[in-house]
Amino acid sequence: MKKTGTLYLIPTVLADDTADQVISPQVKDTVDRLNYFIVENLRTARRFVKSICPELVIEQLNFVQVDKDATPAQVQASLKPLLEQGIDAGIISEAGCPGIADPGAEVARYAHQKDIRVVPFAGPSAILLSLMASGFNGQRFAFHGYLPIEKGPRLQALRNLEKEMLQRDQTQIFMETPYRNNKLLEDLVQTLSGGTRLCIAANITSPEHELIQTKTIAEWKGKLPDIHKQPAVFLIYK
Repeated sequence: MKKTGTLYLIPTVLADDTADQVISPQVKDTVDRLNYFIVENLRTARRFVKSICPELVIEQLNFVQVDKDATPAQVQASLKPLLEQGIDAGIISEAGCPGIADPGAEVARYAHQKDIRVVPFAGPSAILLSLMASGFNGQRFAFHGYLPIEKGPRLQALRNLEKEMLQRDQTQIFMETPYRNNKLLEDLVQTLSGGTRLCIAANITSPEHELIQTKTIAEWKGKLPDIHKQPAVFLIYK
C-alpha cells in the first residue's frame, strides 16, 4: 500500500520581525525539510519561509496558492503530491495559525477524507491571544469573523451579538477589514449598552505597537484609539 505524505499546519507571525519570539524550533526544523507548501498568499509565504530558514533557496521550493476563492477542485489538486508521490507538505496562512478563520481549513478537511495525517503546530493566533488577554469568558465564546459592510446590517449584527452575549453568557469575537476599524469602533460605542465591555486587541505580539485594552462602552466613548489600517480583533462581554 502506497504511503501518503503528512500535512503540517505551519503557524506564521502576526507582527513583523517576531519569528524568533513566537515561532518554535520545531516549526523551523519542519519547514527546513519541506519543499512543498500550500499557502494562502504566495508572496507572504515565501517571505516567511525565507525569514525562518534563510539557508533555503526559495526558487527550489514549490508553493501552491489556496485562498478563500479556491474551488473544491483546486483544494483537492493541492493534495495530489501527498497522495500520489507520498511527499510531505506544509500549510501556511497569511498570518497566524492555518485553519483558524483561514482557507487552510478546507485543505485539512479534504486531507482527513483521504486519510492523510494532519499535524498542527502551536503558534500565535490573534483570536485566542486576544481572548486570553481580554479578561472575558474563556469557557464560552464564539468567533463570528467579519461583520456586514452595509451600515444597517452591521448595526443589527452588533445588537444581535450583544443579545447573544447576554443570553448565552458568551464572549463574542469578531474582526474588521483594517481600513474600516475606526468606523467599526464608532458604531460599537454608538450601538452597544454603556455597561457592555469591549476589548480592543490590535497589533498583537508587536513589541512596539501592541494595544490590548478592555473598558466598558461608556469608558471608551470619546477616548477611542486610532487603529486605522492596523490588524485588530474585537471582543465584547458583559
